[in-house]
Amino acid sequence: MFWVLLLLPAWAFAGTACTRLCLTAVRAATLDAGAAPAVPGHDLTLYEAAFLSGGPARVADVTLISMARQRRLLLAHTGWATVVDPRARDEIEQSVIGAIGPEGQSRIAPVRARAAGAEAVRRLADGLVHAGLAVPEGVGTTVGAAVRQVRAAAVAVAVLGVTALLLPIQTGTPRLLVGLWFALPLTLSLSCLVIARFEVHPYSRWASPAGQRLLGALVRRPAGDERSFLTSVAVRGIRAIGEPQLRAAFTHRDQPWRE
Repeated sequence: MFWVLLLLPAWAFAGTACTRLCLTAVRAATLDAGAAPAVPGHDLTLYEAAFLSGGPARVADVTLISMARQRRLLLAHTGWATVVDPRARDEIEQSVIGAIGPEGQSRIAPVRARAAGAEAVRRLADGLVHAGLAVPEGVGTTVGAAVRQVRAAAVAVAVLGVTALLLPIQTGTPRLLVGLWFALPLTLSLSCLVIARFEVHPYSRWASPAGQRLLGALVRRPAGDERSFLTSVAVRGIRAIGEPQLRAAFTHRDQPWRE
């Protein structure tokens, strides 16, 4: 009956993970129902699209790229940012210039981090939450983490089940019966994943269902101009950058600068 000792943790993994997923999905649905309805006809700005797609870090990336394309900021392929024109056109650009520092030059990685945590970006996030386009902080992360936990539980149950079937059974218990016992928690885990796929997918960390619909409409717009390029970066991130030098500025992994 050693296989029973493997069945107990299998049920524990599946039950705990599925319960967490159900609770977090209900909580997310409650918060979404209680949020303010999205404004009909709302047209997303570039910063809003960036936040809904990738959060504060994406807003910083889009701002850096936009300023670089306008020749107001120089992004070197070695991973450095240099201010060319210190006059900001909005508060988020001002936060980027402030993150670079008074010397007008800094490595891009710390600039991205400081700009993402700026007060201007937090106000942008709060406005999107109040408009019903973004989920409150932590909710999207919790749902995604719960889904990943159920996936891990399904794998664990399968591994425990195979292990139990490979053990020598001396009690006369048919292997088919042992397999059926492990099939129950596995079925529970897979069923939760299927339901979550239809009910709460995509598991967006930032955008609410209303925000996701606006993002979908934004992506379907015709491309070809500068606005479309920046929108593509806002939605897809730096992988949408087609310029090798500009992309290298964000992906450079050199040693930290030393005085």
